[in-house]
Amino acid sequence: MSFQERYRLWSENPYFDEETRQELGQITDPQEIEDRFYMDLEFGTGGLRGIIAAGTNRMNKYVIRKVTQGLAECVCDHGSEGMKRGVVIAYDSRKYSPEFALEAALVLAQNGVKAYLFDALRPTPELSFAVRYLHAIAGIVVTASHNPKAYNGYKVYWEDGGQVPPVKADQILARIEAREDWLGIEPMPIELAKTSGLLEIIGEEIDQPYLARVLELALHPALDLNKGGELRIIYTPLHGAGNILVRRALAKLGFSSVTVVPEQELPDPEFTTVPYPNPEIPGTFELARKYGTQMQADLLLATDPDADRLGVVLRNPQGDFIQLTGNQIGVLLTYYILSQKKALGILPENATIIKTVASTDLADEVARYFKVRVENVLTGFKFIAEKEKEMEEGGWGTFQFGFEESYGYLSGDFVRDKDAVIASVLLAEAALYYQQVEGRNLFDVLESIYKQFGYYLDDQESLALEGIQGKEEIAKIMNSLRQQEIHELGGTNIEKFDDYEQRIGKDNLTGLTYPLTLPRSNVLRFSFNGGGFMMVRPSGTEPKIKFYFSVKSDTLSEAEDTLHKIKVDVMQRIAKIRSV
Repeated sequence: MSFQERYRLWSENPYFDEETRQELGQITDPQEIEDRFYMDLEFGTGGLRGIIAAGTNRMNKYVIRKVTQGLAECVCDHGSEGMKRGVVIAYDSRKYSPEFALEAALVLAQNGVKAYLFDALRPTPELSFAVRYLHAIAGIVVTASHNPKAYNGYKVYWEDGGQVPPVKADQILARIEAREDWLGIEPMPIELAKTSGLLEIIGEEIDQPYLARVLELALHPALDLNKGGELRIIYTPLHGAGNILVRRALAKLGFSSVTVVPEQELPDPEFTTVPYPNPEIPGTFELARKYGTQMQADLLLATDPDADRLGVVLRNPQGDFIQLTGNQIGVLLTYYILSQKKALGILPENATIIKTVASTDLADEVARYFKVRVENVLTGFKFIAEKEKEMEEGGWGTFQFGFEESYGYLSGDFVRDKDAVIASVLLAEAALYYQQVEGRNLFDVLESIYKQFGYYLDDQESLALEGIQGKEEIAKIMNSLRQQEIHELGGTNIEKFDDYEQRIGKDNLTGLTYPLTLPRSNVLRFSFNGGGFMMVRPSGTEPKIKFYFSVKSDTLSEAEDTLHKIKVDVMQRIAKIRSV
């Protein structure tokens, strides 16, 4: 079916509601019609994400219906037991998130699959916990994480609480693609779904056991209880799902001096106070900094709309608020967890941390110092969760901590995704411990880590390249970098070049190649002599190509100079590729 035929179907057939047909009828730009209908919104690694609007390449209830129908058919393949175990559904504060979540629940019910639907917005990691806790066969969370307000998304989880694994994702995708017809997928009426037992509303009965497990991760609970009130914290949920559970977790531990940014406390699908609800971006902390100054706060915390990412700002000795990078937070938590467990005598012999290939190698050095194994996986927290599961089932490692540079962190064995509730608790406790016991702040700790292991400086650039042309341009950039023989960037020599798409690495010093064992992925990584790397990959969730930079030097000024030269070189190369 051509995009014109799809457009006519959606704008004329009475299966689509009047609002949808009116929206499509008002489009006058042929390119806009083509972009909305030239493809189906892609079901990628575990789900889909897109701009909210009518069309097959947009997020709307009809796309939700079709994808959920594919998931329902895969669940039904597991027979009556799988259908009874059911699917847990959570959602965040975005536009149409509650409606999309209910739509998914009622399509599942129509297929005879039980749906557990949260009574209000909840963090994504709690969905992961709930799948395991309820022994459900799958989970859905309706969220676009930290994307702009125009977006929404749909992520699928499987029975272990992790994002749906590749084999199962392919099965779901095959069911979705096998159904060319958009018509005829009807959700069950809500009252019938409830009375038949196929729709169950859940809430506090999941919150309590989840919070109990989060609190068990505290390494110094007595200190938290006795001294937690002395750490002044400003917290912002950025209008999202973290508000209630982050505050409850901190309060239960003893952190009683927590001030919530009032303008950002309640759900707001417009994200009125921030242009982009992403705790990586300094502007999201503007209001928190204002309250931090007023309250003389020690620590500012921000969680993204679905509360799986955590951003952190610290007050330095001069009283200025400085934002930490995702890598710095990851290294601080790695150091805190490993050093405290070793001191307490509870660090197991087969202790393991897991991080992504895009995250700083400084964490590897810290782990080696504590004689802890490091597993590096592909970018995306699903790979961290999969490796944790593999360790558990194989009995060859005990998971201590996992992180990715994009502000995702996890500890414990009861969640299989990044968790900003857990990260908030551990970061607050680390700040309190160093303040009360060692008379240091987290800046001091970070500086001591740099002095011991070397100054690692990290940065990231991304190019937004949207639409059909953008997709082609991203492919052009990746192909060009893959084919070039690059031996240095900004004057820093490259020791190794790893191509995860071809699953082959090359040692530039010897000219020898070696196999890469991680799954195939469109990622290129250039490792520098003496430490650090430059990595490039297309984003899996946004129309972007991302560039990751990590350098190591003996001093901060050297690291800054090296980083600047490498970034300038790389971006000039990219501009040249795009101009050809």
